[in-house]
Amino acid sequence: MGKFLIRFSFLLILVAILFAGYTWLTLQWSYSEGDRAGYIQKLSKKGWICKTWEGEMALVTMPGTMTEKFYFSIRDESIADKLNESIGKRVVLEYEEHIGVPFSCFAETSYFVTGVKTVQEVPPL
Repeated sequence: MGKFLIRFSFLLILVAILFAGYTWLTLQWSYSEGDRAGYIQKLSKKGWICKTWEGEMALVTMPGTMTEKFYFSIRDESIADKLNESIGKRVVLEYEEHIGVPFSCFAETSYFVTGVKTVQEVPPL
C-alpha cells in the first residue's frame, strides 16, 4: 500500500507540473499578433476570483456600414487605464492571440491587448 501511495503521489505531482508548464506556454507563446482599429463600446473588470479586464470594440470601416465586434482581454492594469482614458475616441489596439489557455481565470477571450494608440478621426467622405 505504501508503494502505491508514493507512485500515485509522484504521478499527481508530474501531472501538476506538466499542466503548469502547458499553461505557462500558452500564456507566453502567441499564435498571432496584429492591430485592430475602432471604437471601444464596452470595457469592464470581470470575475469572481480572478478579475480580468474584458472589452468589446466596434470595427467600423465606413460610416453607415455594418459594424463587426472585436472581443478582447487585458492582463496589464496600465493598458486598461490607458484604454479607459481613450473611450469615445478612435483607437488602435495592438494584440496577441493565445490559443489553448486552459482557464477563463486568465481571460475570457484568446485576444490579449498589449498596446493602445489613439488615432485621428476618419474624415467624412
